Amino acid sequence: VSGRAVGRVVIVGAGPTGVTAATLLAQYGVDCVLLDRWTGVYPQPRAVHLDDEIYRVIARLGIADEFAVISRPTLGLRLLDRRSRVLAEFTRDTSRSDNGFPQANMFDQPELETLLRANLSRYPNVQLRGNAEVIAVADREGRVRVTYTDRGGGQLHEVDADYVLGCDGANSTVRAQIGSSMRDLNFEQRWLVADVSSEADLRQWDGVHQVCDPERAGTYMRIGPTRYRWEFQLLAGESADQFASLTALRSLISPWTTQVPDSELTVQRVTEYTFRAQIADRWRRGNTFLLGDAAHLTPPFVGQGMGAGIRDAMNLAWKIAAVCHGTLAADILESYEQERKPHTLLMIRLALNVGRAMTQGGRPGDLIRRLVLPRLRLIPGVRDKVVDSATPPLNASALVSKSLRSHRLPGTLCPNPLLPDGQRLDDALGGGFALIALHRPPPTDDMTLRHLGAVVLVAHPGSPLARWLRRGAATAVLVRPDRTVMCAGRDVATLCARAAQLLRRPGDDERHPHGVQDAVADRAQHRAQAAATVTAHDDKLRLL
Repeated sequence: VSGRAVGRVVIVGAGPTGVTAATLLAQYGVDCVLLDRWTGVYPQPRAVHLDDEIYRVIARLGIADEFAVISRPTLGLRLLDRRSRVLAEFTRDTSRSDNGFPQANMFDQPELETLLRANLSRYPNVQLRGNAEVIAVADREGRVRVTYTDRGGGQLHEVDADYVLGCDGANSTVRAQIGSSMRDLNFEQRWLVADVSSEADLRQWDGVHQVCDPERAGTYMRIGPTRYRWEFQLLAGESADQFASLTALRSLISPWTTQVPDSELTVQRVTEYTFRAQIADRWRRGNTFLLGDAAHLTPPFVGQGMGAGIRDAMNLAWKIAAVCHGTLAADILESYEQERKPHTLLMIRLALNVGRAMTQGGRPGDLIRRLVLPRLRLIPGVRDKVVDSATPPLNASALVSKSLRSHRLPGTLCPNPLLPDGQRLDDALGGGFALIALHRPPPTDDMTLRHLGAVVLVAHPGSPLARWLRRGAATAVLVRPDRTVMCAGRDVATLCARAAQLLRRPGDDERHPHGVQDAVADRAQHRAQAAATVTAHDDKLRLL
């Protein structure tokens, strides 16, 4: 071994999930070592879509404006039959949603990853090491030791860390090292993916086109000003090599390119993907966690594959930061798998159901689709469900408290409206907990929350936040750093008591036998000391 380093968190894999986790941890002042087997961004585009919830995370990273430059809001979804006749059309708002950003956005993954890495380089407390092939992850005397080789020179290196995040993809070494395995959800399809560029206008409806053909399902998407993607299900005996030339590909893409000559179309890439549905049987061993494709694989029918990994990072990063800073007990990390695994499984099953509904059933299924789909948008509520980009609420956990009287909001994301001062809610709240209420809490509760580091925000009458609270049958909510509603109700004092109990530091019971108020006073002193360790760049972030 040529050397052994020490870090608070080691992240294996510098794709979108790993870089997102590293950036969030860096914003909270947590030192990270990020290991990746490549020296740069993987050059081939894979994911091409993200929704407004993920856009909101990108804004938390500080690059919303930069992402807007490289992305393209899409109009929605159009369902076609095998002859390219429109069965149904569902449009989306391309301006803003409750999360503050367009609901559906197309992009080029290498461009996004380049942007993510450039942003990460602003944080001196993250070390990115390329050409690093991880070969072992082992628990060592209360820490986790990661062993990796330098793919360039062959040297062996070790890093000891408090936590390890396995963001190393579908063939995850970290997953194998912790003894976790993928559970197959009985779905596997081979698809052709073709990326084509053209300066010509294809004159197509500027949304996603889904061909509902039981013999050969297909998808068309405009990714950027001059870039287009087609995906087609491969038949038995076919391979991507058979469609490598434009001449061969024309037989599939001609419904969209009849007005464009071959001279104005350039095939950028033709490849084959096997779409699978899988989920890891466990996402954690000790202080080693799985995120992204290392923990789950989602078919692309609802465009949530990459987004699921970024949700993992958003869910886990602030919890690890809180434990590292001593403001939450380590057992709170159990909530990561409790919350994310059921949510991810729901999204995988949604993708499977959408894929099957659009492609299976043979001729009878095709007939049913032609009869039913054109009428779906006429059924009250169905259109809203199709175009709504909101994902299901998180399950109950130590950090999501649901009750019979206030069950609508906990586990969901709070909205991200513009406030009267022109700020987005996320920017105003910073990086910690927040109480959003219709009325200011009594002085005692208000001081308790402020000493605990929670921002208190009163929703003005008639404002989007006030309307949201009333729709949720609540007068106040406690919101987590990841903007998930932790609990809701009509009694602010009860919510404050829950917050005070939750946010007690490890050992408060021993240090403060007289209860929460002593702990709160000690917390204020602790926060003043900890504030000096947070970089000036992130002075707006309030951790607990």
